[in-house]
Amino acid sequence: MSGHQKDTKVDFIILTTHFNMALYSTCFWIQNGIMPYLSKKLGMDAVMFGYLQTTFAIIQLLGGPLFGRFGDLFGSRAALSLAYLSSGFTCVLMGLSTNVSLLFLSRLPSVFMHGMQAAQMVVTDLSPESERAGALGKLGFSYGVGIIIGSSVGGFLISKFGEPFAAFIAAAGSVLNTIVVMKYIPEHTKSVRQENKSEMASSRSVFNVKEIFRLLNIPGATEILAIKAITGLPMGVFQSMFPVVAMDYFKLEAEYNGYLMAYIGVLQMVMQGLVVGWLTERLGEKTLLPWSILVISLVGLVTALMSNILHFCLTCIPMSLGISGFYLTTNSILTKIVPPADTGAMLGLNMSVHSFVRSVAPTIGGFLYQLYGYPSFGYLQFAVSLLVFFYVFKKISN
Repeated sequence: MSGHQKDTKVDFIILTTHFNMALYSTCFWIQNGIMPYLSKKLGMDAVMFGYLQTTFAIIQLLGGPLFGRFGDLFGSRAALSLAYLSSGFTCVLMGLSTNVSLLFLSRLPSVFMHGMQAAQMVVTDLSPESERAGALGKLGFSYGVGIIIGSSVGGFLISKFGEPFAAFIAAAGSVLNTIVVMKYIPEHTKSVRQENKSEMASSRSVFNVKEIFRLLNIPGATEILAIKAITGLPMGVFQSMFPVVAMDYFKLEAEYNGYLMAYIGVLQMVMQGLVVGWLTERLGEKTLLPWSILVISLVGLVTALMSNILHFCLTCIPMSLGISGFYLTTNSILTKIVPPADTGAMLGLNMSVHSFVRSVAPTIGGFLYQLYGYPSFGYLQFAVSLLVFFYVFKKISN
């Protein structure tokens, strides 16, 4: 295959992956918007809602590393299809949930619902290291498109037709995504740019624990993952409980909550698709990392002091910048410190950190919200992120 033909093929695969990402995000945010209203309708309080979120995160935590290994071994087409089918089954079960037990049961298929991770695997396989952060950032742009569409459409569907109908629409979108993947994504994207297939993972076992520990022993990997977990925990507390805050404190109806999430999606599109890539090219990932953590810390303090929805909308601007910069730089660093054959497994470990945060954050958030109110989320984020900033800044200064 000539260089021009190869570049054209790569561009088409990446474009298709962005379409998949936008549609996956749309479906995810439709079902994410359903959750607080359906859980309240079924009689769940804030603490029980936290347990539900924790259950979802633990299930994804268990599936993340396995999903990454699965993608490395069986290819991008299989990984993307598995993620979208898992999303579809999750939405169907949610639509059928008529009691709390069924709603908890609907979380089980999400063990392999890792659409973002699968898309990151494709982009990582097809992008040069020098362009890695920008390429991953553009995925955030497509994900932001889905936030806008999914939140707006989801809020409208819930208000006009009810939660089950909205869930079934999200399931249909997941099926469409699977069809697109089966038709247009090649079996293996690693071999599109790296033509030596011997570089692919040597062990053929998805459940190989030694392979996971081998990745953790790579210099710098465990440290970056720990920084992600510690910094991400306070953010996860606020994010997991925000649907409850929006509903109980800001008194937002489903439709207006959808508009708010669409606004956040626009910010994410701009920050991840444009601003962070531009900053990374000029400052470098290691320089941008500590300053994004400082922004996250200061945003926490502002969040603790806000008193209405307008304040929150203004706070979302630096919040999106800090969070986008933090996650894109750490993701890019992690994919560069492992061999190309292991990027899927490393992204699986990376996703497990997010899932770990989501597994403990809702429970912590539920109790903090009941005892101290939502300002406690901001103060926690301010203190923890400030300590991490000093650690990272001192390390890169040495």
